[in-house]
Amino acid sequence: MKKVLVLGATSAIAQATVRLLAARGASLYLVGRNAERLEAVAKDARTRGSAKVESEAVDLDDLAQHEALVERAATALGGLDGALLAHGILGDQKVAERSYTDTEKVLRTNFLSAVSLLTPLANRFEARKAGTLVVISSVAGDRGRQSNYVYGASKGALSVFLQGLRNRLARSGVAVVTVKPGFVDTPMTADLKKNALFASPETVARGMLRAADKGRNEVYLPGFWRLIMFIIRSIPEPLFKRMKL
Repeated sequence: MKKVLVLGATSAIAQATVRLLAARGASLYLVGRNAERLEAVAKDARTRGSAKVESEAVDLDDLAQHEALVERAATALGGLDGALLAHGILGDQKVAERSYTDTEKVLRTNFLSAVSLLTPLANRFEARKAGTLVVISSVAGDRGRQSNYVYGASKGALSVFLQGLRNRLARSGVAVVTVKPGFVDTPMTADLKKNALFASPETVARGMLRAADKGRNEVYLPGFWRLIMFIIRSIPEPLFKRMKL
């Protein structure tokens, strides 16, 4: 990926990925909500060797802006051959249980916003018969658990959407990479007690780019999460519903 649109560029994983892409000399169009933080990421990318860096502060929950945003990015970079969707929110499960409004916010940011962005990106890449879409989902989408099923539902829906999109775009030579991180030590998980299962944003970023370079379909990061989630998915429902997960 040489001309890359990065959505949610101020997230910890995206920042780590931007550093790696910049070191490769990629041209980058960075999008985030906070203009000040976004400019800091852009400045860092320039110092690391990025061929070109443009940035734009956008609230990605405003779906009406998405098609024009993709067009501006492509114009600024002289085309696009890659996109990273890294924006998202964890939400508060307990609050969401009492409030559909809060549930809808998680679904809008994590799922509907991603679908709205992927639609023009997929159409653009399909037309040129090339490109790579890298989308951060989550292991939480593999099975609904009482501790985070609203967040998990948003990511599970996203993963299924990506499966279908990948099936559609495969004949056009477009790669759709579903990234499923486990626990990552980021500001979004600052309130969670850390343990040996937590990975650094840098570890996830390196694994994600390796998967993109190889055109992988789906990658669990770190890799041991594939086994963990296989076990969790295999637990019979009568037993699973009595567990506190």
